[in-house]
Formats: sequence, structure tokens, C-alpha cells
Amino acid sequence: MSQQRVSEVEARAVAEAAREATWTKPSFAKDLYLGDLRLDLIYPAPRPPADKAAKGQEFLARLRAYCETLDGQVIEREARIPDEYVKGLATLGAFGMKIPEEYGGLGLSMIDYGRALMIVGSVHPSLGALLSAHQSIGVPEPVKLFGTPAQKEAFLPRCARGAISAFLLTEPDVGSDPARLSMRAVPTEDGSAYILDGVKLWTTNGVVAELLVVMARVPKSEGHKGGVTAFVVEADSPGITVENRNSFMGLRGIENGVTRFHQVVVPAANRLGEEGQGLKIALTTLNTGRLSIPALCAGAGKWCLKVAREWSREREQWGRPIGQHAAIAHKIAFMAATSYALESILELSANIADEGALDIRLEAAIAKLYASEKAWTMVDDLVQIRGGRGYESADSLAARGERAIPAEQMLRDMRINRIFEGSTEIMHLFIAREAVDAHLQAAGDLANTRASTKAKLRSAVGASGFYARWLPRLLTGKGQVPTSYKEFGPLAKHLRFVERSSRKLARHTFLGMARWQAKLEFRQGFLARVVDIGAELYAMTAACVRAETLRQEDPERGAQAYDLADVFCEQARVRVRELFDRLWHNSDNADDGLARRVLEGKHEWLEEGVLHLYPKAPWIASQEFGPSTRENLARRML
Repeated sequence: MSQQRVSEVEARAVAEAAREATWTKPSFAKDLYLGDLRLDLIYPAPRPPADKAAKGQEFLARLRAYCETLDGQVIEREARIPDEYVKGLATLGAFGMKIPEEYGGLGLSMIDYGRALMIVGSVHPSLGALLSAHQSIGVPEPVKLFGTPAQKEAFLPRCARGAISAFLLTEPDVGSDPARLSMRAVPTEDGSAYILDGVKLWTTNGVVAELLVVMARVPKSEGHKGGVTAFVVEADSPGITVENRNSFMGLRGIENGVTRFHQVVVPAANRLGEEGQGLKIALTTLNTGRLSIPALCAGAGKWCLKVAREWSREREQWGRPIGQHAAIAHKIAFMAATSYALESILELSANIADEGALDIRLEAAIAKLYASEKAWTMVDDLVQIRGGRGYESADSLAARGERAIPAEQMLRDMRINRIFEGSTEIMHLFIAREAVDAHLQAAGDLANTRASTKAKLRSAVGASGFYARWLPRLLTGKGQVPTSYKEFGPLAKHLRFVERSSRKLARHTFLGMARWQAKLEFRQGFLARVVDIGAELYAMTAACVRAETLRQEDPERGAQAYDLADVFCEQARVRVRELFDRLWHNSDNADDGLARRVLEGKHEWLEEGVLHLYPKAPWIASQEFGPSTRENLARRML
């Protein structure tokens, strides 16, 4: 396949064209980056209807009871999810949690879906990956959002019954830049079908899937708009071959592979949306699809906290439990406060998604970024607290009579969340682009390195008008004196900090824009810190809103939530102050220079003294799974 080549400007244009523009309310997070704490958008916190919530709780109880019968170490040892586990989940309806009831699904709220992922993920994260890849980004979500009535009738009931699905976007040379997709979908002469050719990489669930959502490029021609387009494809179609089942450092039960398409005929009726809408469909699906990662991370945080708490009370050192030593106590406090915050972020973001009126892009991206980073720190802290037992495998611990706590496995399993569905670096760039979008729009051609002097002068006039209206709001007038937030009691001081810091962040972003103008987008260290400050402020707000909501519903638990929220906000304030300082006092220029010299080969002598031996092997392994084997794997539960 010839590699599709696009410029940076073209790639950005594709992403811009794929924006979702149907929300009726603004983004809470985006306003936060612009210096406006719009608490009215998220408080009182949206809640699902009582009957829907009751149905969700009933399902979660059944799911928990079933998952208590499963053994995650079986998945770890066999490197696959047993057939009976998959069948049991299908019988419960777990493959249709997000599918509307009229199509045979459970129609759960996003928060109950997240809680379900927490439960199954605590058995083994591979189970969470199986269900979330199927429902968050697989066939159910894009068909539900973009499918025709006929497509919904054809595919959603099958998925609800347990027909596993997968989402195929990534290619061997295309990761986070989908504008460069090279897989082709050529229309037949009579227009009744498309012929797909290409290779897809890291196809989670692809090895066992019955249905696939495939992104491919339709050539522009007479009668065809062309562009990246989405298709629902039967996995047993002639010409589809799984050429490898990939293995990874963690998630040993994941069914992730390399899939080749050779002259695969897909009916035109299986096209989702119009030609050229594929990226819009993919990105819109990911808006809520990314929330599966925070759910699994929140679950991991709870698991780590329980293990760390029990071990820190049992294990003694120098005459007292290790949890009473400050070095461990501080880790326990971080785990408890952050576990509470991650669940608060999940709950707030999921409820916003269910409400459907607010722009959810930034909230979902921040939740994914923040949760994956903080959960990784918690798991790493757990291994440190457990010491040698944290590094030792569960099977080894069991073999010598100790509790088989798979801390090292959790570390391996959780590492992927900083890469899944948008790596930390890509999330920083995406959120930064959204956070400074108002500045870039105001600047217009001032932020365009290719614009003429005349165009820049015109944009300067427009930018002056924008900043003449915007800047005074950050310096004087309404909002300069913080709101009291008296209904939040002792947490009010933290919301006032969020408000002040939001305005301060907006001012610093403006200063960055004024200093670097069009080059701001290349100051990725600066922008990453802007993003991280906003993420901390979002997390603080979520923690406070959840605490007050719990206090109203359950005063006793609410009082404990206030305690957790207070400590979390104290910890977050320290991080925010450090990030503000590092906006302007950092080693970015020195780091950029050294990296450039290293890439030029000026320090290759530093690499001497070790062996650099890599096995010489073809990119694709020789093992192949033909269509018949695929069909057998995909229908395990039957």
C-alpha cells in the first residue's frame, strides 16, 4: 500500500473538519481555560432518572455476584479469557450495556457503565478491555450515533447478544494522525459495494470479533465525494485474515492483532454516514469512548488503596506498622484522595455525557489524561509499599504460602492506559489546541506563518477587538472578587482557588500567545503545563461538587467525602502552584537543544559499552489465522 502523505496544515484541517458542533451548551472545561468557572453548567450535578438508576444498580449487583466467581489468574496464566467467562458475561447482557433497550440492550447510563467496567476490570483488566473496546469504540457506539434505522436493526441486537465487535483505525505507519490513512475502499462500478484493501494494526478484539468498524479512504471520483469513510464489516468476509495475535507486557488476555484486507467486498448499505465522514464518526465515538479508561483507572485506584491500606496496617517496621511512617503515610493519603478524585471526575464526565447538551470533548480528554497518569502513579506507589512482594508475581507468592496479590501484574496492565485511545502526549496536544482555540481564532492570520503582511495587519485589528473585550474581564469588573460558594462550606476556599487560578491561567495563556504568536503551538512544554493546570482545576471542581452532592444524599458519607475532597484539593493546589512556576522557569530550551544534538548523532559515544542486538525478524509473524479459525474464535460463547 502506498503511504498517504499529507502536510501538517492538511492534517490539522482534517481534524478541524471532524469537530462535533451539535451541542447546545458550552464546554465547562474550555471555559475554565478561558478564565471562567461556569459552575452552573455542572452544579447541581446532573443525575439519571430514578428508574434508570435503579435498573443500573440491579444489573451491577448481578454483575458483581458473577464476577466474584471468576479467577483473574486463570486469564493471566493462559493468556486468554476462558470461553465460559465470555459466555457468562454475554448471558448477563454485559455486551449490551450501552445499547438501547429497544435493540435488546440494557440502556445503562454512562456512570453505571463505568461502574460495571470497574467491577470486571478488578477481576482482570483484559475483561475491561474486551467489553470497553466492544461498546465504547466498537460497532455499538458509532452505529447508535450514526447508523440508519436499518443498520441499527441489523447490528445492535447482535452486539447486545454477545457478537464481539472491534474498531479498526490504526495502521502500521499511521497512529495518532488519521489524516494519513492509506487503507482504500474503492466503489464498485454499479455503486452497490466497496472493495477494501489494506492492513490494520492493534485491532483490539479483532482476533475474535464477529463485526468490525473499519476506517478506509474512498478515492475521490465522479459521483463520489471520497475521503476517510466508516464501514461495518462482517469479520468472516472472504479476504480478511488475522496475520498475528499480538502479545504485550500487560493485558495478557487481550485479543489484539494485525488484520489484512485483500479485495474484501463490503455492501454500500454497510457504510456508516456519508463518504468523508469517517473521521468525524471516529472522533465523535472517542468523545465518550475515552471515558472507559477513567473508569478502569478509578477501579484500579480503589484496588490499590485497599491492598495498600491492609498491608500498611499489617506490616511492621522499627516497632510500628509501616503506615505510621510518614514516607508510607503520604503515599496512602495520595492514594485515598486521588481515588476519590478519579471517581469524582468519572462521575461528573459521565453525567455530562448522559445529559447530552454540553460539549464533552475536553472533559472526556481531560478525564482520560488525568486518570491514566494518576492511576499509574498509584500502582507504582503500591508496588513500592509492598516492596519485594510488590515485584513478585502472584503465582510465586502463592507457591510459598503468601497471599497472591498481583501488584506487579497491575503495574504491567495499567501502563497501556497512558497510550490507549490517545497517548498522554497526544492528549496534551489535543487539549492544548482546544484550550487556546479562542486565542488562535482571534489571532487569525497572526497565527499563520504563511499569511501575508497585509493579512496579518487585518487580523491584528480583529485580535485587538477580541482582547479589548476579554482581557478586562480577567483584570477588573464582575468576577474579580471571587464568589463565596458558601453552600460548599469548608470546600468553598478550594472553589475560590479554582476561580482565581482559572483567571490566572487565562492570563498566562494570553502572555504566551503574545510572546510566541504563531510559534505558540510549537512550545509544547508550555502548553502541556497549561493543560495540566486546567486538568487539576477540573479535578478539584469535580471533587467538590461530588462531595456536596453526597452530603445532600447521605450526610454521613458526605462528611467523609468532604474530608477526602479537602485533602485532595490541598494536594492539587501544591501541584498547580508548581506548574505555574514551571510555565516560565524550566529547562525547555536546553532540553530542545540537547535532543536536537542527540538526534544529529553528536553524542553516539554515550551509547558505547553495551550490546545493541535486535532479532532480525519480519514485521508480521508467520503464524496466520484464516477465516475459518477466526469464525471459530469469534463465536466462542456459542
